[in-house]
Amino acid sequence: MNKNKFFVFELIAVLFLVSLDLITKQMAVKYLSSGSIDIIPKVFSLTLLEGGNSGAAFGLFQGGFWMFTVVTVLVIFAVIFVLKKMVFQKKYLPAHVTLVLILAGALGNFADRTVTMIKYGHSYVIDFLYFELINFPIFNIADCYVTISAIGMLLFVVFYYKDEDFDIMLGRVKNEIK
Repeated sequence: MNKNKFFVFELIAVLFLVSLDLITKQMAVKYLSSGSIDIIPKVFSLTLLEGGNSGAAFGLFQGGFWMFTVVTVLVIFAVIFVLKKMVFQKKYLPAHVTLVLILAGALGNFADRTVTMIKYGHSYVIDFLYFELINFPIFNIADCYVTISAIGMLLFVVFYYKDEDFDIMLGRVKNEIK
């Protein structure tokens, strides 16, 4: 598969993941408005939180719609730029996957914030996944994408990729004739 076809495949994957996020949020609104569903009692449940999360992770920056808009647009452009520039080699597939997940997570929550801002005059994301065991803040699928990709990218940068891989990954190394 050539680089351009792979980039198109990545964009299709992003659209699929964003759709999955938005569909699960709508299902949560439809089926969880009457109460929580225990998946593993006292450990994990599906619990709707609609309108309560107008901030970022752990409730930071509550009500910061315009800040989120600017940051999200910057993230979208940066990730697309890097994905378009990255070489397509098996070794760099983990980096491609993590960037696709970051993009899907950013777009999923951005879509949620935009729709709720238009519809209700204030922006928020719909959350519904709750780990009761550790009383972790309720979150959604897009949050999972971002968290998993951030942890993955950190691990890849620290343990898998070498300094020279980043030059190769971004196509900054040319084959020199000796």
